[in-house]
Amino acid sequence: MSGNASPGRADLAGRAYRFAGDWAPTAARVLLGLVLAWFGYHELVAPRLWTGYVPGVAASSQVAVVMVLVHGWVLLVLAVAIVTGLALRLAAALAALLVLQIVITLTVTGGLTDLTLRDVGVLGLAICMTGSSRQRAVLTG
Repeated sequence: MSGNASPGRADLAGRAYRFAGDWAPTAARVLLGLVLAWFGYHELVAPRLWTGYVPGVAASSQVAVVMVLVHGWVLLVLAVAIVTGLALRLAAALAALLVLQIVITLTVTGGLTDLTLRDVGVLGLAICMTGSSRQRAVLTG
């Protein structure tokens, strides 16, 4: 036998590689959904903490609060659709548009910050999900 890995290890590595390939899109989907749900939930329970991010509206206005509440519900609905795989590509495309709006607003109002760059990563994940055709654990195909 040469210095290579034993056949048992090679088989185990191959199975691990296939498992990761099969389940990585699902993990990405669930993680994107968790991020959207986290922020949606926080916008709903404490909307006044988020009104400063509403462009073109006074942060102290009731209009800003209503806009944050609507945004929070949209995030939660998209999160549920993405996690469950219900109309996944459409939900991911809508999430990508929503996150793009967030990235643009943050960049215009505050410049390129660590917060903005984090959201660029979330945007990339949402864009990747729009092209995802192989998924496990979905409600619809």
